[in-house]
Amino acid sequence: MWKYQGANRPDFAVQPKKGQESVWDYPRPPALQPDSRSVEVVATDGTVIARASSSIRVLETASPPTFYLSPESLMVSLDDVPGTSFCEWKGQASYFAYADAKLAWRYDKPSVRFAAIDGWYSFYASLADCYVDGEKVQAQQGDFYGGWITPEIVGPFKGDRGTLGW
Repeated sequence: MWKYQGANRPDFAVQPKKGQESVWDYPRPPALQPDSRSVEVVATDGTVIARASSSIRVLETASPPTFYLSPESLMVSLDDVPGTSFCEWKGQASYFAYADAKLAWRYDKPSVRFAAIDGWYSFYASLADCYVDGEKVQAQQGDFYGGWITPEIVGPFKGDRGTLGW
């Protein structure tokens, strides 16, 4: 059993320092948070896929934030990818590719709580180079996860080795 230090933070979580955020302090169910930092997504061939001066982060306990960019942020067209998935909080996700690489997903008609990201795109930092304020983000581990680890985020994170039961 976990010994909680705060509302959600188990005793094995990294204690955040000034200016840091612990993913264990993020809520469940997840919450939306506007973010005014610049964001850029670049394909492995160097093509800029998306560029935005602001985004919306989804914050969920134990996971690095996922950044959602408005459709107007896209610099290229993305191709639909067959198949969908379902999130208990947001609803049904559709997937998108660039140059045959599945890089992004979005929610069309998500639940009311997540209406602000309706039609907005999120990108896998493991499959593209993603930047926040010019600094390359680290991808959340795990084949399914799309969180972006920026310097101010501390974990451990869902998807890391040994976290299968979280």
